[in-house]
Amino acid sequence: MPEVEHYNIPLRYRKMENLHIVFWLLKDISWCIVWKPLGILMIFPTLIIAIVIAFRNRKYVSETAHNIAIVFWISANSYWMISEFAGIDTKIFYGAFTYKHLAVIPFAIGICILSWFYLWWAPRDKKLSLLNNQ
Repeated sequence: MPEVEHYNIPLRYRKMENLHIVFWLLKDISWCIVWKPLGILMIFPTLIIAIVIAFRNRKYVSETAHNIAIVFWISANSYWMISEFAGIDTKIFYGAFTYKHLAVIPFAIGICILSWFYLWWAPRDKKLSLLNNQ
């Protein structure tokens, strides 16, 4: 039987990832209840930790792709929140597009990164048991 590789997350990284979720939830709850100062403040630890997680996992293409997509997701989400807080989310940017629609750009970049991973990289990586019925 072939040896199966395992990806283990060190406990100190897992604790940071769990704290990241707390910051993310605080940001989104603040957005929901329109508590602007805390919502804006929580962007920084949420985004910084997401970048650190992506950097720490850089030797694993799968982890890096997903974590960079998360960085773009948080960026898009944060921009959208700020546009609502600033009252420009419904203002026309160009044609039928509002300023809120600009959040689609980082969302789309995240989708492009994951599309690249799943459509190009993963099919060529023999180690990925997710896509290679092992």
